Amino acid sequence: MSDRIAVLPQYLLPKQALTSFAGRMASARAGQLTTAVIRRFVARYGVDMSEAANPDIASYATFNDFFTRALRPGLRPLANAAVVCPVDGAVSQIGSIEQDQIFQAKGHLYSTAALLGGDAEMAAQFQDGSFATIYLSPRDYHRIHMPCDGRLVRMDHVPGALFSVNPTTARGVPGLFARNERVVCLFETPLGPMALVLVGATIVGSMATVWHGQVNPPRTGQPRRWDYGDREVVLRQGDEMGRFLLGSTVVLLFPRGAVQFMPGWEAARPVRLGEAMAHRCGI
Repeated sequence: MSDRIAVLPQYLLPKQALTSFAGRMASARAGQLTTAVIRRFVARYGVDMSEAANPDIASYATFNDFFTRALRPGLRPLANAAVVCPVDGAVSQIGSIEQDQIFQAKGHLYSTAALLGGDAEMAAQFQDGSFATIYLSPRDYHRIHMPCDGRLVRMDHVPGALFSVNPTTARGVPGLFARNERVVCLFETPLGPMALVLVGATIVGSMATVWHGQVNPPRTGQPRRWDYGDREVVLRQGDEMGRFLLGSTVVLLFPRGAVQFMPGWEAARPVRLGEAMAHRCGI
C-alpha cells in the first residue's frame, strides 16, 4: 500500500473533534481508570518508567501528568556543543534549506514562509540556512528544551490541520508541517536568529511554553501573536522551553552559515535530549 493511500482515512476523520475529546480525557481525574489507561499505554509503547523522576504509575492523577513527566535529574547531561538536541525522539529530516525550501520526505518540499505562518520577513532570515525536523513518538519524553542560549523575540500560534505526524504521514501528506497547527517561537541566539516550531497533530490536546503556559486551546481559527521585544525572556541551553500534551514534532531553523550538523545526524536516527547536534560553522 502506498503512503498516499495509507493516509487517505486521515482526510475523512473528524480530527478537531477527536483532538478536543482526547484533550478532555487526558486531563480527567478518573482514579483507577486513569491508572489503568497509563499502565496500558506504558505496556503498548514500551515506555521506560525507570527514566522518570517519578516512576510510580499509580501516583499520576491525570494522563497529562504522566505524559509530561519529568526525567530523573542528571539523566540527560548536556554535551559541549554549540547546539544540543532539544528533545528525545528520532530525526525525521535534516539538512540545508534550498533557498526557501525545506525537505519533508521523498517528493515533498514546503517553504519556510508557509511553516512560519506566511511571514515572509521572518522566513527571509533563514534563506539557504539549515533545518532539523525531529519526531517524538508516544514512548518519548515530551518536554522540549533549548538547543542553545536564546532570548525570545516573539511567539505565534498558527491554526491549521491536525494530521498525524508519523513517518508514513510525512511521506503521504504534502506540506504536512506547514499545514498542521503549530506554535512558532523566534529567538535571538549567539548563532543568529533561530526558529523553534512546535507542530501539533491528531489528539495533541495542547502545546505549552514555560513563559506563557498553555497556548492551545483555545483554538480560535485565527492566528495569534505575542511580541516579547520589550521583555527579557531569556533561556539558557538545556532549559525547558515547552511541552506537548500528547506527542508531535519540532522543527528547528538556523540562518545560512550558522551551524554544521554532527556526522551521522540523518533521517531515522534516534536522538536524545542534550546530545551534540551541531557546531558553529568555522569552529
